[in-house]
Parts: sequence; C-alpha cells; structure tokens
Amino acid sequence: MSRKIRYGMIGGGRGAFIGGVHRIAAAIDGQTQLVCGAFSSDPQRSKDSGADLFLPAERCYGDFKEMIKAEAALPADQRMDFVSIVTPNHMHFPAAKLALESGFHVLSDKPATFDLKQAKELAAIVKKSGKLYGITYNYTGYPLIRQARQMIEQGKLGKIRKVVVEYPQGWLATLLEKTGQKQAAWRTDPNISGAAGCMGDIGTHAINLAEYVTGLHIKELAADLTTFVAGRKLEDDGNVLLRFTNGAKGVLHSSQISVGCENNLHLRVYGELGGIEWSQLDPNTMTVTSLDQPKQVFRTSMGYLGSAAAAVTRTPAGHPEGYLEGFANIYKNFVNHIRAVEAGTKPNPLDMDYPTIEEGVAGMAFIEAVVASSAKNAAWTPLDYTPGERAKYGDATLNSDRGGLG
Repeated sequence: MSRKIRYGMIGGGRGAFIGGVHRIAAAIDGQTQLVCGAFSSDPQRSKDSGADLFLPAERCYGDFKEMIKAEAALPADQRMDFVSIVTPNHMHFPAAKLALESGFHVLSDKPATFDLKQAKELAAIVKKSGKLYGITYNYTGYPLIRQARQMIEQGKLGKIRKVVVEYPQGWLATLLEKTGQKQAAWRTDPNISGAAGCMGDIGTHAINLAEYVTGLHIKELAADLTTFVAGRKLEDDGNVLLRFTNGAKGVLHSSQISVGCENNLHLRVYGELGGIEWSQLDPNTMTVTSLDQPKQVFRTSMGYLGSAAAAVTRTPAGHPEGYLEGFANIYKNFVNHIRAVEAGTKPNPLDMDYPTIEEGVAGMAFIEAVVASSAKNAAWTPLDYTPGERAKYGDATLNSDRGGLG
C-alpha cells in the first residue's frame, strides 16, 4: 500500500486526555492519516472536536455507529482502514465489535472491555472477522523493555524465579472525582470503569509489562484491595501475590493514593543467572546483574543493544525516548502489520510485536481475579484464562505466528 493508512477515532474529543496522546503517537512516523471521527457521546461536541482537527464536516460524526456505517459505505480508496478507540472503558466493547463486524481493523486503548465476559466474546469476534486487533499497553513499546524481553528469550537471565512490579501514583489521594475533574470522575465510577479502580487503570499495565518481559503467565493470585479515600466507590490501592505458570513467584503493588508519586512504574525480574531492573521515571536506563559479572547499565540507542530494541529506537543516544514514543511504536507496528495483511505478504516478526486480543483478555482475567480474591480475604484465586484459551485467542488476530525475537 503506497499511501498513508487512514484511520478514524472514537472518543478523544475536547477535554479528553488520551485522544491527543494517540493522535500524536500515530503521527510520529508519518504513516497514518486521521480522516474521520466520532469524538464524543455528544453529537455537537463530536463535530466541534473534528473541526478543531480540521476534518471535513461530513466526516465528523455524531456517534460511532453513524461513523462506522458511513465509512463502510464509502469507496475503498476513501474509507478508513482502521479504528482507534480512546473512549472510557464501558464503550470499548460495543465500538470494537461493530468496527470488526463491519470490516475494519481495531486499535483500542486498554483495558480491552468492561468485563471478562465481554473480552472473551470480543476475542471470538476478532477471530471470526479476520481483522487485526491491537491494544495500547504502551509500556511494551519502550526500547529497553524490548531489550529485556529479548535477553530473557535468549536465556541470559536463566529460568525466571522472581518478578516484582509496582505502579504507585498519588493523584487520587483526595476525593478528586467530586471536584469536576473529568479523568478522575470516570475512572472511579464502576458503571464506566468496571469492577476495579486502581487495578483496572494502572494495575493492568503493571501485570501486562511483567508478562510481556518474562514471557510468563499468571496462574493464580492473592489480592488485598483497599479504598482509602472515604466516599470513593472503587479501590485506590492494592497488594497482590502472584504465582506464574513456570513456578516463579511475584509481587505487585499498585496505588493511586501514594502521595508524591507521579507515574512510578517499576519492574524487577530475577532469574537463576541474573536480573534486570527498569523504571518508567528513567526509561532510557536499565540495570542488569549477573552471578559472575559486575553490575551493568544499559542505555537506549547504544550499539550493544539487540535487534528488538533497535527496531523501536528513533533518536541518537542521550535523547530521551519515552511515553509518546512507546505509543508510537505500537501504532507503527500495527500499521505495518495492516500493510502486510492488505498486500497479502508475510509481515516482519518485529512488526507483529504489539499487544493483541490475547493480552486484552488476560488483562480482564487479572481484574476479575483480583476483585474476587480480595472479596474472599485475599484467597488464592486462579485466573479464568487457561493456556488453551490463550492459544485459541492468539490465533484470532492473524499474528499468532509472532514468535520469539531471540
């Protein structure tokens, strides 16, 4: 396809946060073009938001159903190629379902759906549609995260024994949702956000990162969730013990009431031969330890990094790459995969390295399990997502052959 890949956006209008992030990320590599949108549940706000982005009035739609129906009726050389979904959680499933069933690829913000039942239904829809589905767990797009994953695949840390992941924030240390702050309001509303607050919003990021880097899956967990701020409807803090499928053990703590913490996603992985440590606050640095070597410091953009990190690095050493570039790497890979699929060619395995419906269902299974475990006084609770199901859903998105990068 010797043209830009056209996309439409659902959500992300005036006053939204994540929509702007997605548009910037999609534009970084110059491979996409925003051609239409249903930017708000309010039709006039949607049209006004589209006008802000200088889109033609006739392609600024009043709602996502109108948009998908109208775009599907356009000639193939005009209609959008994929849909970017950046709404609050409760709208992810209906928008993705209609888009897939109408013949469009889908890239969705996380979590995949409102609950696990919807996620499993969506996985079946993805498989039946034959279209690509991606989900923007953006931290998997950081160069040194790709490096860590590749090192573990190559056996450089040996068998993984211990995973420690934490994601503390402090922005919800008060009842911010009662002040009119839009982002706080919907994230703490169970009718919009789903069954979990902190764990659904950022805990899923932490668990996705741990599973992505290690290649392991959580078998069962024991969770203790707490709502510290009086009057809040969902938990704002949680501590979870993890048991992985290979026998490794793990610890997760995720919090939005940790006063003074910004966006402190932090990962430590320990194997029989060595370990890695990485922090989102300093994303261009990773510490690597081993049994018989001095501690090493890996830096983004350096020539000693592997092919996985090099494939998602844009700037020379010493130039920070982080949040926006992480999103952009997912968009780049997703778009390159679309190009290959539409051209009928075999995609580059490096372009297939983005989260799919498999990770989407896993995230929802994690949310359901932590809520159920905490309700039973931190009882050990298996995830309702078996290895067999993972394999089945992995086949759903045309990228089931994305193998190891080692």
